[in-house]
Amino acid sequence: MTLMTNLRDRLAKRAAYNRTRYEIANLPTELAIVDLGLFPSDADAIATRAVYG
Repeated sequence: MTLMTNLRDRLAKRAAYNRTRYEIANLPTELAIVDLGLFPSDADAIATRAVYG
């Protein structure tokens, strides 16, 4: 059961990473930079920190 739980958790985290990265990378530039202080080019790093810690 531990193997299946571990696999399920990893798949859920990967899905969350993909969603987060996609959303950040596709924000309108003005909204991302001016309002949120995010650069779409940093989407990988931001998504990694948000999901994996």
